[in-house]
Order: sequence, then C-alpha cells, then structure tokens
Amino acid sequence: MEWNFLTAEKLAAALRAGEVTSAELTDEAIARIERDDKAINAICVPDFDRARAAARDADQARARGEDRPLLGIPVTVKESYNIAGLPTTWGMPPHRNYIPAEDAVQVSRLKAAGAVVLGKTNVPLGLQDVQSFNEIYGTTNNPWDHGRTPGGSSGGSAAALASGFGALSIGSDIGGSLRTPAHFCGVYAHKPTLGLAANRGMVPPPAPALPVDLDLAVVGPMARTARDLTLLLDVMAGPDPLTLGVAHDVTLPPARHERLRDFRVLVLDEHPLIPTGSAVRAGVNRVADALADDGARVERHSPLLPDLSEAAVLYMQLLFSGFSARFPAEAYEQLRTRAAGLGADDLSLDAARLRGIVFSHRDWIEADSRRELHRHGWRRLFAEFDAVVCPITPTPAFPHDHNPDLLERRIDIDGAAYPYLDQLVWAGLATMPGLPATAIPAARSPEGLPVGVQLIGPMLEDRTPLRLAELLEQKIGGFQAPK
Repeated sequence: MEWNFLTAEKLAAALRAGEVTSAELTDEAIARIERDDKAINAICVPDFDRARAAARDADQARARGEDRPLLGIPVTVKESYNIAGLPTTWGMPPHRNYIPAEDAVQVSRLKAAGAVVLGKTNVPLGLQDVQSFNEIYGTTNNPWDHGRTPGGSSGGSAAALASGFGALSIGSDIGGSLRTPAHFCGVYAHKPTLGLAANRGMVPPPAPALPVDLDLAVVGPMARTARDLTLLLDVMAGPDPLTLGVAHDVTLPPARHERLRDFRVLVLDEHPLIPTGSAVRAGVNRVADALADDGARVERHSPLLPDLSEAAVLYMQLLFSGFSARFPAEAYEQLRTRAAGLGADDLSLDAARLRGIVFSHRDWIEADSRRELHRHGWRRLFAEFDAVVCPITPTPAFPHDHNPDLLERRIDIDGAAYPYLDQLVWAGLATMPGLPATAIPAARSPEGLPVGVQLIGPMLEDRTPLRLAELLEQKIGGFQAPK
C-alpha cells in the first residue's frame, strides 16, 4: 500500500491494527523525500538516522502495549523551531552553524506524543516573506508549479505535506505564515487563538529559548485534513510549563455545532484596501454556496463587523512596530526622518507600516487600546455568527520573486499591480485581534492552482472553525495530491 498520502488518523489506526510498522512508514517517507525533494526542496535539514531510531523505539513501545496520539507517525518541523543537535538558522547566514542544545517545547510535545521527526522544513530569511527562500538552503518550490512559491514563512512545511513528506507538520504564523502556504499548496492549517499554544524555543538564533508571551505571533498545526489538524492541535495546545502551565490546564470548549445547517456564517470577499482576485473570489463563493446548500445561515454583510480599513492599518502598525528594535541606530533614525515627512493625509498601508516601525511606546499603547475595541467588536459579532469565511490572500500562488527590496515588489491581481505587502491584510484580519483561523482548500484556479479560504472563529473556541472545516471537507472535498 502507498502510505505517504494517508492521513495521520488512518496511519494511527493502521499502526494500532498491526497493518504496518513505524519503521516501514518512516522508510517509505524517507524514500519519497530522497526521490522527489530535489525538485521541491522542502526538507532543508533531514534527520533520517534519528528518525529511523525513533521509529524503532515507537514500534517497541507499541509492542509493550503503549499507545499515544502520534505514536509512530512521521512528521516534519519548521526550521525555525529548535531541535537539539540540528541547526536553527531562520535562513540567516551568520547563524548557519547555530545548533541549540534543547528542543522547543512543541518539538518536545511532538516527541512525547510519539511522533517521528523526519527533519526540518525551509523558511524565508528571518521568517519575513510570503515565500520560502534563503541563502543557506535555497528556494522551495510549489509542488503544483515549480515556478511558483509555496508561500511563507511555513512554505517548506506546506510543500512537504502536499508532496507526501510526512503526515503532519508544525509551523508558525504572524502574517499568514501558516494559512498562506496552506492556501498556495492545497493543504490545511490552523492559526490558534493567540497564546493557546506555548511558543518557547521557536526563537531566532542565537536568542535564548525563554517562555515569552509574543504579540500577534502563534505556533500551530498543518495537515492534509481538518481532523488531523484537530489531532495535532490537541498535542500542541496548552501553556508553557515554566509559566502559566504551573497552575493552568487548557480545556477548549466544544464546537458550537455539529451540522453545517446549524452554523451562522458571515462571508466576506471584498476588502476596502485591496481587490480580491477572481480565482480567490470563486473559492470563497464555492464555500458560501456549499454552506447555503446545506441550510446554514449565510450573510454577506453585518453592521457588527469591525471596520476593515482600520483593522488593516492597526495590524500593519503593530506588526511592523516589532521589527525595528534591533535596527542599527543610524538606520532607525533614517526611518524616523522618512516617517516624519509623511503627509497627514497619507493613509496608505505603506505609510502605516513606516509609522509602525518608528512607534514610540506611547504610540503602541494607543494602538493596543484600539485593538481592544476591535476585540470587543468581534465578541459582539460572534454572538450573532459562528464563523467568518474570507480570503487568505487575494491570489493563488504567484511566481517566485527574489527582489531583495520588498517595497519594490508588486503582487499581480487580475492584471493590475499592487504593493506586495498589502496582500497581508486578509491574514491580519484574524491575527490583529488574536482570533483562531483555519485554512482549508476550497477550489482550483483556471491554471489548476489550489485556492484556499480561511474560517475565522471566536477567541478560544478553536474547535468551532475546525469542526466547520471538517464538515466542509465532507461537502466540497479536501486535499488532492499534485499531479
């Protein structure tokens, strides 16, 4: 049997039934990587010897009667997570030889659940791109079209899943870094509620792995089915054992509904600051039609929705305010001079990003206070709706663009050019207020590329968009392997 594209859930059942061993699954996954990854370049740091040893250990544990959620399942890990004995570089050449001594907390949780780690997946420089390429490990290609990006910054993980290189992967998300690669590669990802999953050890080198509460950024699961996302989220969820974990356990509430017909859904396919490409709009509408066809309440407008333009500006300001702390003083002063020269009437997202980079602490507190008003607005909206369906980016996967100046890049939306970084506004819709969002495959573009959408849910009710994703998978289909 061909095991590489089966779900983690089915692999676990086969392992429990004695139909296959972890050693066999691991050898088959490694053989596929060695055969196919030369063209994709998803696995940047293979760890095959230790993977085979872990698989043997898993088989021995099962023979002793043990059973854990991921026992014997081959998985991959985003390069940005610390794994003891392997390099963690974030694609930054000065740190190509940095090797941490301890696993990230999520890697420890994977191993404790019995997973077999095949290796690490590629990322962009500093995790700061919607693509995945760097000087150390080169360029990762989209399995559907090697001339296009798989997305970023968890692009290597999404490409690995689409190529059959392991059943699961873990990534991270601050600018759509889980959701965009899933959308571009036709797989599933879940951006958890902010703070739900501990992030210690997912840290740029050579910074110490401290239990820090990050703003905006989360770690989360990637898979080829919605049920596998839930399986992996249950392994990842929970506070850091060094901080809140001393006193707190996590018990997520159940999904609000178990049938599509019971869901109340707000569907968005237009943003005031950037158009939605026709292929993505078609994907959103396909999901909306499937919901309506099954009897769900589907609305296209609501006065309860927080202002999308203000949300995008706030997101850009908060996102970019975290980038300048390590800038050289001279470069920072140049940016302050440029920001001071902006006209008061310049309300572009470029201006929002520049102003955010030079935020004072007072500025940040003011922006954070406005964010809290948006969070309250979302609470009111989710009293009337169970989920919001909307794009992840305005387009399917785009051709590789390695221009080092992101401000010079442009994104093509149905033949018109727009600032490259403006495509982040849809990802920011969930990120800025810290909401959970599940990325699902929804359609194919006229060129045959995957098109995904995101299902945004209420804070700490992650099981609601995940259950909706599972029901939609049953209705419209899900992952398909690239031809």
